[in-house]
Order: sequence, then structure tokens, then C-alpha cells
Amino acid sequence: MNTGLALYDTKSVRNIEARVTAALGGDDFALMRRAGEAAWGYLLQHWPQAQRIAVVCGPGNNGGDGYVLARYALAAGRAVRAMHAAGHAPRSALCLRASAEFAAAGGSVETFDGAIGAADLIVDAVFGIGFARGPDAETTGVIGAIGRTSVPVFSLDVPSGIDADRGTASGAAISAARTLQFLAPHAGLYTGDALDHVGVADANDLGADASAFADEAAAARLVSRSDLARWLQPRPRNSHKGRNGHVLCVGGDEGMGGAIELCAEAALRCGAGLVSAATQPSHAGHLLARRPEIMARAVVAADALKPMLERADAIALGPGLGTQAWGRSLFDAALVSAKPCVVDADALNLLAMAPRPLPHAILTPHPGEAARLLASDTAAVQRDRYGAARELAQKYACPVVLKGAGSLVAAPGETPCVIGAGNPGMASGGMGDVLTGTIAALLAQGLSAFDATVCGALLHACAGDDAAREGERGLLASDLLPALRKLANP
Repeated sequence: MNTGLALYDTKSVRNIEARVTAALGGDDFALMRRAGEAAWGYLLQHWPQAQRIAVVCGPGNNGGDGYVLARYALAAGRAVRAMHAAGHAPRSALCLRASAEFAAAGGSVETFDGAIGAADLIVDAVFGIGFARGPDAETTGVIGAIGRTSVPVFSLDVPSGIDADRGTASGAAISAARTLQFLAPHAGLYTGDALDHVGVADANDLGADASAFADEAAAARLVSRSDLARWLQPRPRNSHKGRNGHVLCVGGDEGMGGAIELCAEAALRCGAGLVSAATQPSHAGHLLARRPEIMARAVVAADALKPMLERADAIALGPGLGTQAWGRSLFDAALVSAKPCVVDADALNLLAMAPRPLPHAILTPHPGEAARLLASDTAAVQRDRYGAARELAQKYACPVVLKGAGSLVAAPGETPCVIGAGNPGMASGGMGDVLTGTIAALLAQGLSAFDATVCGALLHACAGDDAAREGERGLLASDLLPALRKLANP
């Protein structure tokens, strides 16, 4: 799937860098000049009024990029202070050359004394894509001093302290207003911890041509709102409900009827032609009263589920299912049917108790559920979200949505996708139930399992963003339902 923006891992960026350098006659400093010049142009575009610029540099090539930018700023008449921590004096050959050129142009390089001082803008050039460890005490001190100011921060390539491949912060990390990535967008900057640190993420290819990227496979692809139209085409004029799929929603044990109702209504709003719900008798009447378009059935035992399974094109399994005898029996019956199935919530917990491949399924775990499915822990999942998503997809032989900030979709044989939408207001009960119904509806309408998963996760996240325009705090899962209908008709 070539939809979305290609994101690259550090190894590929290094390879691209080597090809671009070769095209420049092997002059690696020429590429550093391009990076510094691009950063200076970006600074002028977004902070044209900044007269006092503090450039905090590291010992390697990221620091070198900072010294080049500082030289451009100095030549433009800005008041520039370039500084480094005592242990971050220029070390790489390129950084040494860049700092020497800055000094030769009349600039002075200071040793950080614990305070940034007066500035209109801070440029973070401490660490770039090579940083994959926790910051030491000295680096933590510099990052802390930057964080204590109220001055906007512009990060070069990567906010210092963020792992460019995994998106994790193993300790203190810069929180930037904007980050300009060099050569290519980095996979780690679009998920997990990174989203609290990158600010607005942009990229500049530094003049690299297509041949520099030709042999590099994307580590992931970032999909965004504009990509929805790829999957959500207008329907033929002679459509009928049978052509738009029948979703069966299974769940809603005692006291959890709301979950199955949210799931079923989401399936309707995303275009399923028919939606049935198998639930506890105490909830069936409420579903009919709340949304008469849902064909609610009281199911007290798995035997009653069989005819409903036969009529369904896709199953949404898990919202409010519970893990007691009733839920377990319906879970087993649904999986035995081998119908295309979205597995969420309590169905994931039941699967974790007896793991096995589910090639006809789609899994939608949050990090805690993912940890149970992997017999791991939540912290380990969050330390490497890409790795966890890939491992889940391989272990269960199906597409997986690893939910959270920068939700990830992975599947065997597919390039992972990052969902470039969503907001913190969606961290509330019922959101996963809506996602389950959304994906199931797309699956029933004929999208492949992977496409239904990517499109459904993106559609759901964009609906969350639209619904949050009145504020993220207090956002309800049911607030997404009107937005889902609008977005499903691009």
C-alpha cells in the first residue's frame, strides 16, 4: 500500500545520506551546509521576528548543523549565542569544522553555565537520529534548563532525548514547538512519547533526488485525513442494503449494554447495510428503543448465535462481552465460525488466556491488552510500539491496531501504518467500541482486512478530531457518531 507519507528508520536515513553525499562528490560537509541552510530558512519562515537566538549544540553532527545555522543567523545580523555543555564540546570532524567556521565568522561558542539566558528562540541541536539511550546527568541538566524557559524551541532533525526509530523518551527530552527532519521523515516521531515533544513535524530532503531513496523500503507510512477518499468511494446508484454488508455485533453482558450499542451504531453510521446485535435479554429492548435500525436479539446461549453468524458478513466481537461463562461461550462460537471478525475488549482478554493464530480476524488492543496478548507488560509495549505491533501481527497472523497516541496498524507482509489523527480527548470509555464497529462495517462492505483496519482506524481518529472541536476534555464516544457519517462520505 503506497497511500500516505513514507517514514524511514535510522538505518535507511543513513543509507540515503551516504548516497546524497556521494552525489555531492563525497563532500559530507556540503550536506551539513545544506542542512544548516535549510534550518535557517525554516527559522525565517516560522520565527521571522526572532532577533536573539540561542543555539544549543551537541558534540556530533547534529551539533554541527546547529553551528552552521548559527553562522547564517550571525551573517543576517541576529544576536546569536552558540553554546554547549562542558562534555559536549565539538567532537566529530564535521562538528569541529562547523564550529570553527562559526568562530571565524565572528561568533563565540560558550560553555553552558546552567541558564539559557535571554532569547527569542532556542535552537535544539544537541542530539539527532543517533541518540538511542537515556540522557546522562549533564544532558538532562541542559534539557531541563531549556524546558524551564518560556521560549519556543526549534529542534533540528529530532527533539533531543527522543529515539528516532521508536518514538520513546528514556529520560528527559526536549519539547519543541517545531521539528525539521533532514532528508526524510523519521518513523519514531509520529507515535508514542514523541508526540508530546516534536510539536509540528516537517521534513526537508536537502535536495536529494529520487534515486537516493530507490533502494530503501519505508519503515512505516503515515496516513492522514486526505487519504480517506482512497477507500471511501461514492456508491453506485443502484446500491441496496445487501450489497453493503451485514455486521453482527456480539457482546453486552449484564451491565455493559452501552458498549454493544455504541459498536452497533458506529457500524450503521459507517455504512453497513444491516447491523445485528447479539446481547443479553436485559439489553435487547433498550437497543431497539435507542436505535431501531439495530436488529437486536436476546441471546442466552451460544446455540442461539449460530443462525445469526450464518447471515453475517463480518463480526464485531467483544464490546461488553465479559469474561464469564456467557461471554466465553459466544466468543468460542464466533471464532469457530471463521467469519471475518474484529476482536476487541473482553474478547482480547479471552484470547490472551488461550492464544492462537486468527488469520480471519483483526485485533484492536490498547497497550495493556497488547501486553497481555504478548505475555509482556505495558511499559515494554510502549518502549517499542512498532516492535510490539509487528510481534502481535506475526503471533496472531492477522492485522492489528495498537491503539494509543499515534495508533499503529501492522499486518503480516504489510508496511505498518501510523494514524496521523486523534487527540487526548479520545482517552475515554467507549471509544474502542466505536472503533470496533467502524472497522467491522468497512470489512462487511468489502474492504480487505488490512485496508478496513487502516481506513477504520483513520476514520475513527478523524471523527474524534472533529468531535473535539468544542474541547477535548469531556469528549464522549457517542460524540463521534455524527462525525463518522460525514467523514464516511468524502
